[in-house]
Amino acid sequence: MVVAPEPQLSSAPKEPKYYAVKRHLLEIIGTLSPGSPVPTERLLMAQLRTSRTTVRQALAELVGEGRLVRRQGSGTYVAEPKVSWPLRMTSFTEQANATGRAASTQLIDARRERATHEIADRLGLRPGAPVQSIERLRLVDDIPMALETSHLSASRFPGLARHLRHSDSLYRVLRDEFGVVPVSAEETIETASATPHEAELLNTETGAPILMLSRHSFDAAGAPIEWVRSWYRGDRYRFVTRLTSE
Repeated sequence: MVVAPEPQLSSAPKEPKYYAVKRHLLEIIGTLSPGSPVPTERLLMAQLRTSRTTVRQALAELVGEGRLVRRQGSGTYVAEPKVSWPLRMTSFTEQANATGRAASTQLIDARRERATHEIADRLGLRPGAPVQSIERLRLVDDIPMALETSHLSASRFPGLARHLRHSDSLYRVLRDEFGVVPVSAEETIETASATPHEAELLNTETGAPILMLSRHSFDAAGAPIEWVRSWYRGDRYRFVTRLTSE
């Protein structure tokens, strides 16, 4: 049984009640190792003299941040530390190998379709031109990490889907089969909520916080190669990059 520290709930002016509970829980989490149970809602309500709604809001926010994890029918526990993932101009497989992890891929869908105005603009095509849309689930140490949807010109990369059925690395296929190597990219990171489709594949809940990365890659001549969106669980991963002055 976990014995919580004495509550310290002196709130700053205009601080929401749930935030005082959250600060108290953060103090508890700081004394526990990953996998340890935290006090139950009932115990927190009694200790802090507050409502179940307030306690649940604080717990839900900490779960969303990846500091706590709920186990159905069991309770709430201190989460494992987030996985640090470097942002580099390399393939997912190469990134995983560089951190000593084993990467694998599940091909979810590969289809030929007509380019929307957005995709056509990204790939330098006319709207309606044929594109290859590749959806893949990326795993690290057999744990789902990201769901990716890549769009590439079907005329520039004929038979791409067939090649990907025999390789985990898109960049390797582009290099070995088509002689194309991405040398630069523009990448953006946004927050979003998991759709039912993303939640199912990433083993999280619908509406859970996720990180959406969009990458627009180019070859040495500056021609666009790929437009890809990747969805990562926001409670399990954080991104790391190195910045240098020009």
